[in-house]
Amino acid sequence: MNLPETTATQLDALVGSASHAFATFGASPAAIRAALLRGLADALESEREALVALADQETHLGAARLNGELDRTAFQLRGFAAQVEQGAAFAFTDDPAVAGVPPAGHHHLMRVRVPLGPVAMFSASNFPFAFSVLGGDTAAALAAGCPVVVKTHRGHRALSHRVAALAHRVVAAQGLHAGVFGLADGPGNEVGVALVQHPLIAAAAFTGSVRGGLALQKAAQSRPRPIPFYGELGSVNPVVALPAALQAKGTELAQGLAASITMGCGQFCTSPGVIIVPQGAAGDAFVAQLAASLKAASTHAMLTPQIRSGFDAGRALWATHPKLESVLDEAALPDQPPRPFLAQLTADAFIASPELHDEVFGPAALVVRVAAAAQAIAVLQAVGGTLTTTIWGADEASTEVTELVRAASQVAGRVLFSGFPTGVAVTAGQQHGGPYPSSTEPFTTSVGWAALDRFLRPVSLQDAPAWLVARQGQPC
Repeated sequence: MNLPETTATQLDALVGSASHAFATFGASPAAIRAALLRGLADALESEREALVALADQETHLGAARLNGELDRTAFQLRGFAAQVEQGAAFAFTDDPAVAGVPPAGHHHLMRVRVPLGPVAMFSASNFPFAFSVLGGDTAAALAAGCPVVVKTHRGHRALSHRVAALAHRVVAAQGLHAGVFGLADGPGNEVGVALVQHPLIAAAAFTGSVRGGLALQKAAQSRPRPIPFYGELGSVNPVVALPAALQAKGTELAQGLAASITMGCGQFCTSPGVIIVPQGAAGDAFVAQLAASLKAASTHAMLTPQIRSGFDAGRALWATHPKLESVLDEAALPDQPPRPFLAQLTADAFIASPELHDEVFGPAALVVRVAAAAQAIAVLQAVGGTLTTTIWGADEASTEVTELVRAASQVAGRVLFSGFPTGVAVTAGQQHGGPYPSSTEPFTTSVGWAALDRFLRPVSLQDAPAWLVARQGQPC
């Protein structure tokens, strides 16, 4: 399929159109934004069969997974529509005037929020619907009143153009300015950097590799007027298995963990990559069961040749590390799906080896054996920043458990006490973003209704006239 690539002139026109659209869309009422978001969800579902088939052809993720992801994408769009209707985008604080001089006295202040302006969106490789053209970033920005210019991912270009055409039709059918939604396509470095550096772009949202994200963040920060860059980069998602959990249901946990590691061929941002296991017989049995479950697991082709190449390189680097003991290392030919990889080492060796702290994107994990909770805490601190940390066996309070939970909360955006980290609910209580390198802005989330906040900027209105007060937080 011969797909058009965006020239520099076309990119400038796309962003210019988004800026023109912002003049009206940024001040649009809830009904307009909600109708657009619901219209996009309806359009996705109306073309489900063709879209899923095209997505499977490009990503190899399978119809069952992709249908579920399309459902999630439609849910996100409708969920943000409901949030807008409930006033989330227009929330304000009314602080009545107090007579007298400061600090006790003050003028009448209204703290409102205004949309930032046109936003650059970068599609992710591993979620061709939910983190792509009409994914969560796009939905949150549109809900906030920000037009979007989406940069396609090279791993699913045909799907991206098909979904973009659908979005253009919805925008036109609802009588909105065409610049509310735009699509840019081309080599990542060239088009991506140019998009982030365009003077009319007000923010950027990205999900992808550490290397790619940092390059774009540098471009965003080196502009004459730097802009917010919301990047989700890399995460090893530690799992801490305390002795009580292994004694109670070690086999069950090992089987579930193997499924989590290999889910989507390990191409989830929340895939468990570091498994912290106590020394001793119970830990040995757990590692053996985990290896057996991984050995029996099925995998499929990875999303792109580049991602497969990166996985093979990371796996090879791990396999040659002198402190690692191989647990499962089955070779696979380049034209065959990759096989799971598992190795183990001591806590001291892991902490002393920064090269083992980086994510290997794919079905691979390291088991780190610890003698006590204090060592588990030291391992978490060595990881530094991650989207999730899971702690099994923390049901009863103790000094050690409390310290472990505190350490997990310092390094992760989400701390789990049961289950497995893969699977991220789109809801009010979600936090999908943690300290670097998991994200560039750990105070924000890329999943859940709070993602709306990334694209709104607080403004105080002092002694506003009655007509502006009457707008109740809706920007003009």
